[in-house]
Amino acid sequence: MAKEKYQNRIELLQGTLDLLILETLRWGAQHGYGIGQAIRARSGEVLQVETGSLYPALHRLEKQKWIKSKWGVTDQNQRAKFYELTKDGKAQLLRDRSKWEAMVQAMAGVLGAVPEAEG
Repeated sequence: MAKEKYQNRIELLQGTLDLLILETLRWGAQHGYGIGQAIRARSGEVLQVETGSLYPALHRLEKQKWIKSKWGVTDQNQRAKFYELTKDGKAQLLRDRSKWEAMVQAMAGVLGAVPEAEG
């Protein structure tokens, strides 16, 4: 079973991961582990963001000033860095969502197209 889960993991492109992180933070501030768990849970356990991808993405988004961080304490009483969207991050999320929705429509058009009869 574990091998099957491993084989079914979806590798995320950098832009897609950024979109998922920004969208997750739209629901409120969250620490890194919580962001990864939220993405996994909301995707029906299909999308799993590895630590080696998540934290570099968080640092990149913070450098772009789309998110900001501050230290806090988790529900388990552990010190952690909490991330939240900035005004620029909210604007970027709107742009990214718009691009994503256009891509989904384009893909649906191709995948749902009826093949032309060959003559």
